Amino acid sequence: MKKFTAILVAGLMLGLPALALAEDAPVSEMTYILNSFSFLIMGVLVMWMAAGFAMLESGLVRAKNTATICLKNISLFGIAGILFYITGYNLMYAGVDGGFMGSFGLWAADDAAALAGDYSGGYSAASDWFFQMVFCGAACSVVSGCVAERIKLWSFLAFAAVLCGIIYPIQGSWGWGGGWLSEMGFSDYAGSTIVHSVGGWAALTGAIILGARKGKYGKDGRVNPIPGANIPLATIGTFILWMGWYGFNGGSVLALGDAASVIEMSNVMVNTNMAACGGMIAAMLMVQVLYKKVDVTMGLNGALAGLVSITAGPATPSLGAATLIGAVGGVLVVLAVPMFDKLKIDDVVGALSVHLVCGIWGTLAVPITDSEASFVTQLIGVVATGAFVMATSSIVWLALKYTIGIRVSEEEELIGCDMSEIGMEAYPDFQSVSIGGGSGVLGTQMAAQVAAAAASKPAKQS
Repeated sequence: MKKFTAILVAGLMLGLPALALAEDAPVSEMTYILNSFSFLIMGVLVMWMAAGFAMLESGLVRAKNTATICLKNISLFGIAGILFYITGYNLMYAGVDGGFMGSFGLWAADDAAALAGDYSGGYSAASDWFFQMVFCGAACSVVSGCVAERIKLWSFLAFAAVLCGIIYPIQGSWGWGGGWLSEMGFSDYAGSTIVHSVGGWAALTGAIILGARKGKYGKDGRVNPIPGANIPLATIGTFILWMGWYGFNGGSVLALGDAASVIEMSNVMVNTNMAACGGMIAAMLMVQVLYKKVDVTMGLNGALAGLVSITAGPATPSLGAATLIGAVGGVLVVLAVPMFDKLKIDDVVGALSVHLVCGIWGTLAVPITDSEASFVTQLIGVVATGAFVMATSSIVWLALKYTIGIRVSEEEELIGCDMSEIGMEAYPDFQSVSIGGGSGVLGTQMAAQVAAAAASKPAKQS
């Protein structure tokens, strides 16, 4: 019996290394599968944010511009996909090697090693491309709402093509593609600067060159509010963006194949949520203190401000710190909206206050909770990115302005971009009515019924 036991133990000891080797391949393959799956699913969530941008902007523009804003948001996503394939991905990731940009050329998937059983790449090439591409589309969506209601459709899409194919990937290579900012230690976990403030800088230059909407600013310096057409739609858009942000930040863990990655992703998602909560409540309280009433749109933008603020560093804060980082963003957005109005920079949806201002704040806030990050390096990244994007965006906007033009005529702006640009309305059963710089909607059938009812009533006796 003892002899049999000894033989059995020896056999097991000899077999364990072989068993471990046999298990290595499935574990490695499973890690590869989970990482790729994470990229794909989180990428779908980020793509879902395009719907959020479309709904938010549709709710905050006037009814006569709704169909156009919907068309812009879905078409810019198509442009992002095509341009990121043609030039974007390789400019951002191919051979950057500590420099300022990658290489020009069509992207192509290379999964030969994985197909041969070598999973050391970590994830499939196409899953990575897809996840990176949807971030590019998100940056471009920031511009759409800011310059809404007075920009020509094709001029905007031409700018979107340059932003997605050239501007975004070049600056993205600096921090995410192994470029010079990455070598310095610049930290931007999911893109407060690389995505959000880039969209903000591009939108800022566009809004300045394009000019304000007619009637927005009076000659006496008065700011005339131009309310959006559909607050419930804007609220739905905010919820969609909030949900999509879990993919935006959570997917930026870039792994799902081990317990440490799952724990990090969990922390990132919870911190993302808490920052949004902090931003929303802080914005509501700030508006109540300053204006004695709560503005719904400020509450919505407060949540988005918190989300943008935490995006640069969602992995290291505690829940309390994440909430406070988001809360500061909520306060900043309330202060920034009137600041841009004082400068007569017309931002229809508050994109500059949310994505630019809070993108800067979030990036500079990273060293508060991450001891490995440097405030000086973060500041260098913010300034360098802003200077590059403003310079290149200005060139593109001005080139478009003096060639094909970027702004619709005053008459076209008055009747709305829906009819002047695309020849249809978002609400065809209603007639757009311009009222003092804003717009209302009056159902034509209802108008006829009201007129008929009025005619049937006897005249009121004096």
